[in-house]
Amino acid sequence: QVQLVESGGGVVQAGGSLRLSCAFSGGTFSAYAMGWFRQAPGKERAFVAAITWNGGKIYYADSVKGRFTISRDNAKNTVDLQMNSLQFEDTAVYYCACRMSRVAASMSSSFYDTWGQGTQVTVSS
Repeated sequence: QVQLVESGGGVVQAGGSLRLSCAFSGGTFSAYAMGWFRQAPGKERAFVAAITWNGGKIYYADSVKGRFTISRDNAKNTVDLQMNSLQFEDTAVYYCACRMSRVAASMSSSFYDTWGQGTQVTVSS
């Protein structure tokens, strides 16, 4: 079965950067669309970024556009989220997700059928 494992979370001061990575296993990575979502305490899970199977189309939430960059390396079976200019409001558990698709990626959590365990990102002042 497909498994996703996030890494790279931690504590960073406001204005700093972190790079999250999601390792994919158990399937053919290049057949999957990938997404990043986040959930802060007391809030609903929110879309962050998504990328199609070959990186041909990329989508960002308005709140992170210009600060975050999603990328994938199909040779390494990984998808990364480079987060710059981090703000306190970015504090959340970050999840990667996937769905087999060579047609599209989605901003909707319901599109994805496999999720990682999450990695905590804490932005301090």
